[in-house]
Amino acid sequence: MSHTPQPARWLPFVVLGIGLAAISFGAIFARLAQAEGVSSLAVATWRLGFAALIITPVAFLQSRHELARLTRRQIGMALAAGFFLALHFATWISSLEYTSVASSTALVTTNPLWIGLASFLIFRETPTKMMIGGIALSFAGSLFIFWSDSQTAGAGSNPMFGNLLALVGSWCFSAYLLIGRRLRAGLGLPAYIWLAYGAAALFLFAASGAGGVELFSLSNTAWLVLLAMALGPQLLGHTAYNWSLRYVSATFVAVVTLGEPVGSALLAFLVFGEGFAPLQFVGFSLLLVGIYLAAKGEKGAGSGE
Repeated sequence: MSHTPQPARWLPFVVLGIGLAAISFGAIFARLAQAEGVSSLAVATWRLGFAALIITPVAFLQSRHELARLTRRQIGMALAAGFFLALHFATWISSLEYTSVASSTALVTTNPLWIGLASFLIFRETPTKMMIGGIALSFAGSLFIFWSDSQTAGAGSNPMFGNLLALVGSWCFSAYLLIGRRLRAGLGLPAYIWLAYGAAALFLFAASGAGGVELFSLSNTAWLVLLAMALGPQLLGHTAYNWSLRYVSATFVAVVTLGEPVGSALLAFLVFGEGFAPLQFVGFSLLLVGIYLAAKGEKGAGSGE
């Protein structure tokens, strides 16, 4: 009986590093697109729309038999996962209009905390002491970030609102992961990605149409940035994480995603000149340590932005 050969031991770690670098550019590309006059909803729409379009031939070549055998339950789960993924990107990308890249990316990557809480509240799984400690630290870090941004000039046009949108984005991503894990269990990676991204794109196109959002009269620079978002952070970044899950633990992948706010904050400093206020830096550090502890204490933590 044949089996798929295992990659070299170092390869998943290299792939995770490439995925992390790609995902860290997500907030930067979103800001650049917004600077070109593209609305946040249009940025989210084209990020998922281009990604779904690019993955379509791969999904149909490799997974057409799986897709033809989809059950009603799987289709319903795909629509639910896509709905929450669409909300995640719509709220998180919108948050970048109002708050700093550092605060937004730090808060939007708190999904291991919410997944841990959901596991306790919904599935009655008892949290570990490490999980409880991580949640407490992260909550304290979030308060520091909110307080610092409310007191700091230049933190954004409305940092409190932006930070809240980033948190809502994290809650939506947590719901997407919880639903997506069950759907992914019975599907190959190309089929799963195509269904999730495609459903999310359909919801976003519908929302853009209902809201009268301009999707087509964009500058050449905007189109290039939006395509880069789909190819880099969305397809390369998220696919690298999903591929690595087959060879390393989900908890390790969740811990790796803590590098996203660090990478995004560094890029925002280099590209936009965004720095840290002292209290914001304290909150940022507490939040990352808290998420790290929560991810270590939660057996099935999710992936990042």
